[in-house]
Amino acid sequence: MIAKAFKDAGNKVYMISGARTKDLIFWQDKMKKASTELFITTDDGSLGIKGFGTQVLKDLMDKEKIDYVIAVGPMPMMKAVADLTRGTGIKTEASMNPIMVDGTGMCGACRLTVGGKVKFACVDGPDFDAHEIDFDEVINRTKIYKPEERRRCEECNLLKK
Repeated sequence: MIAKAFKDAGNKVYMISGARTKDLIFWQDKMKKASTELFITTDDGSLGIKGFGTQVLKDLMDKEKIDYVIAVGPMPMMKAVADLTRGTGIKTEASMNPIMVDGTGMCGACRLTVGGKVKFACVDGPDFDAHEIDFDEVINRTKIYKPEERRRCEECNLLKK
């Protein structure tokens, strides 16, 4: 909806969708409609450009004046986007959707540090200035949930055992 609103307001909207493989890419038709140009990247080259979306972003930054970047996805990717745009003057937001339990800020599962202050993604976000987020802290904290996530995915047959 954000991309569509920017496009409808007359802005150029470049959307980059990346995944490990083509089977994990979704909503291509919706993304095409909401953007001026859609770039698809896959780690294995099975669809679109082989490689990471950050390379496409870097190429766009080298060719175009980019004013605003929104990163949505895995923490390491959002951190890489923030690192790429840091110091360029490009406003960059990251949509922080870590584990959320109660949605009220009481449990603290979605706690993160932004600009040196403790924030809760569920009540203070989920969108924050990507250059202010302590991604290392968030990435390390979310690792504690990985064994439980894997176990639950295996129980639901979402992962191969």
